[in-house]
Amino acid sequence: MIYELCRISATAPNFTQTAERCVQAGRENTGESQLLGAWRTEIGDLFQVILLRAYPDLNRHVDARERALTGTCEFGADNQDITVSRESFKKFPFLPEVTSANSGKYFELRTYYLKPGGLQPTIAAWENALQPAEEYTSHLIINMYALDGLPRIVHLWAFESLEQRARLREKYYGLKLWPPRGGPEQIDHATNSILLPIIPR
Repeated sequence: MIYELCRISATAPNFTQTAERCVQAGRENTGESQLLGAWRTEIGDLFQVILLRAYPDLNRHVDARERALTGTCEFGADNQDITVSRESFKKFPFLPEVTSANSGKYFELRTYYLKPGGLQPTIAAWENALQPAEEYTSHLIINMYALDGLPRIVHLWAFESLEQRARLREKYYGLKLWPPRGGPEQIDHATNSILLPIIPR
């Protein structure tokens, strides 16, 4: 399975209409990919729609990418209305495939840009840390590594509240069960966004 994060940036006046249009387009694109979740940024870079999609294999994903580059915008807008970026990923090998990412009220999207050679130590650190911190890590939807661009991992979490997130992080940091031992040493820099799910009218 190949995962794609599609980030659509819009302007403030047209954002609600753009968000609904993007989700509808993602749902209609079932012949190529499966739409796993759709969000808008609440904290972080604002006026962004984030789509998480899954493709059954790399060939189908590459074909879809080429059509997106050479065809008209699948989200039904000209280049004055939105900007679109697409990132390709594979999940960490020990994690299950994602079938839906809609469960939760608040979502956290974290990107860790890694130092050279940092991916394998990061994967190993996460595999060792998940079970001891299960109360916290059960909120992890996916962690995946990029197939393009700078070396990086992106992980998506779901929580019922920001207070729940803060409480769990404080608890497992205090127990020294999180972050994964040996993981932070591989990080060059990081970004973070809080997302809210999009529910079209």
